[in-house]
Amino acid sequence: MNVSTAPDQLTVGAVARLAGISVRTLHHYDEIGQVVPGQRSMNGYRRYGSREINRLQEVLFFRELGFPLDEIKRIFDDPDYSRTSALLRQRRLVERKAERLLKMMDAIDHAIEAQRQGTNMTPEETLEVFGDFDPAEYEEEARERWGDTDAYQESAKRTASYTKQDWQQIQSEANDINQAMLALMDAGIAATSSEAMELAEAHRSHISKWFYECTTEIHAGLGAMYVSDPRFKANIDKAGDGLAQFFSEAIAANAAR
Repeated sequence: MNVSTAPDQLTVGAVARLAGISVRTLHHYDEIGQVVPGQRSMNGYRRYGSREINRLQEVLFFRELGFPLDEIKRIFDDPDYSRTSALLRQRRLVERKAERLLKMMDAIDHAIEAQRQGTNMTPEETLEVFGDFDPAEYEEEARERWGDTDAYQESAKRTASYTKQDWQQIQSEANDINQAMLALMDAGIAATSSEAMELAEAHRSHISKWFYECTTEIHAGLGAMYVSDPRFKANIDKAGDGLAQFFSEAIAANAAR
């Protein structure tokens, strides 16, 4: 029903400017029922009040954290949904992301300085990029277990020429996948969901891009190792308790479909 514009109602253009998004995006959110204007003017123009602005704020928070629109709508449609709980969850996710980005910024600063001085990566610098999980620690074991495989030989050949910047890029991409997977887990989305499987597929593509051609069979084996090897499990679970199990189940589901 068309109503007169209340004093505290904002036009679609005003909301778009305040939120830093396009009018087309707001129209799309309206069409899919994500953020529906509370009122319309006598001429049929969209008008947004405080309730819709709060809803839009939460949508944008979730989008910034990598949530797809259908999952955001599912969260809002949950009978047990609470704005306070949602905001607290978003804050925890942002804190984790901020900590990771600050560490990465510091590592990049060191990389820039090292590049200017023409120095190579030291073991300490490796730890800057990977945290306290040093891949070199497992190099001998990996060589013994998979040294005769084409995948290992291809990976060794590729990584031999990687610079510190390459490793930082690899870790940044891997962290993005981990954080997106963690966000799904925290939101209560099943590891067998299409969203989790898409992230698992992105992880498989990431390995193929940087290391070796990772088939679904190889990927499934890697996912199983995430929970069977205590060292890998502990490292992955640093991002969030239960992430290794969730990740492993998503990989298995993706490999089976």
